Amino acid sequence: MNEIAPARIKTTYREAVRAAIRDALTADPKAFLMGEDVGHYGGCYAVSKGLLAEFGPERIRDTPLSESAFVGAGIGAALNGMRPIVEVMTVNFSLLALDQILNNAATLLHMSGGQFNVPLVIRMATGAGRQLAAQHSHSLEGWYAHIPGLKVLAPATIEDARGMLLGALKDPNPVLIFEHVMLYNMEGEIAADAGAVETGKAAIRRPGRDVTLITYGGSLAKAMAAAETLAKERIEAEVIDLRTLRPLDTATIIGSVARTRRAVVVDEGWKTGSLAAEVTATIMEQAFWELDAPVARVCSAEVPIPYPRHLEQAALPQPESIAAAARATLGR
Repeated sequence: MNEIAPARIKTTYREAVRAAIRDALTADPKAFLMGEDVGHYGGCYAVSKGLLAEFGPERIRDTPLSESAFVGAGIGAALNGMRPIVEVMTVNFSLLALDQILNNAATLLHMSGGQFNVPLVIRMATGAGRQLAAQHSHSLEGWYAHIPGLKVLAPATIEDARGMLLGALKDPNPVLIFEHVMLYNMEGEIAADAGAVETGKAAIRRPGRDVTLITYGGSLAKAMAAAETLAKERIEAEVIDLRTLRPLDTATIIGSVARTRRAVVVDEGWKTGSLAAEVTATIMEQAFWELDAPVARVCSAEVPIPYPRHLEQAALPQPESIAAAARATLGR
């Protein structure tokens, strides 16, 4: 008997996140969304457009322009049994709530001896490419991946954009979700009944045998494009999407490097003190004797991200620079 394939629908990354929020609020009366302009304006990136009319101001809460205040309110709500989804407009604004995130959300479970969970989800836009200049083009997810007590997610696909949020809302501890600004318009298909997805596991998005390209979020498409270019040169690159930045799925990373014996880590953050440095160190600690070449890193230029488009693009990892780094590991 032929099995009937599950129905699929066309959607965008933005719409997938909105659908996840809608599903969460429909399923759980304790869930609500709060943040700057999430209500009447529909969100800075139009993710929450229409949700205020659907759920009302008690569930879709516009907040004052004070990240410290509304992230703190989200922590308080979580401690009292609610399931808040806090939207911080862009990652740079999260720095204004860093005390709340680091000193409260991340530490309360530990400091209370396991008595108090903080089931808080914080969503924020990250990354560059929209000509938002140096103050609004940060990629700081690597900073947050440094902090014990947080889970850090970076959905790079439409399925993960929807499923990671639904999964995060089941977590008893704080989860940060970084949505790359260049992904919101991405189009694709998803199962009509798509639900929560597993986190904590990296995904092999393209199998290969010659070199491993390790990346996440907005850089995944660039790594895939680089792999396509390399394939025309008979270089088969394996592409790993980290998906979860804390905790890292080191088993998938090491397993891939052991097969290909070469690695290129692609990270839109700056190279100095980066997540790419952490992944590289992990490979050197656990797979040094498997390597046939030094691990390469492709990161953003060590400058504040420029405003002019041609300079912005030059400062960011691109498929060409990723492919060049892969070739270099093969001595080409």
